[in-house]
Amino acid sequence: MHDLTGFQRDLLYVIAGADEPHGLAIKEELEDYYESEIHHGRLYPNLDTLVDKGLVEKGEKDQRTNYYTLTRRGRRELDARRDWENAHVDL
Repeated sequence: MHDLTGFQRDLLYVIAGADEPHGLAIKEELEDYYESEIHHGRLYPNLDTLVDKGLVEKGEKDQRTNYYTLTRRGRRELDARRDWENAHVDL
C-alpha cells in the first residue's frame, strides 16, 4: 500500500464499499467525494494499476462493461492501512 497514490487508495475504498461496481459507478462516487470531474484517462489507468498489483480483480459484465472487486490481498492491504491510520489518529 505504501507505493500507492492517494487516488489509488481511494479507488480501493470505493470498490470495497460497493458490490462489484463498474467503472462509471466508481467514477461518480469519486466525483461526489472530490467535488470535481474525474476523467477516464485518470480513472482507468489507475484501476489497471491496481489490477496489475493484484489488489483488484476486473471482471466483465458484458462486452462494454467491466466490474471491479477487491482481491484477498487488496482486503488485507486495506485492513492494514486502517489499523495504521487508527494507531496514528486519535478520534
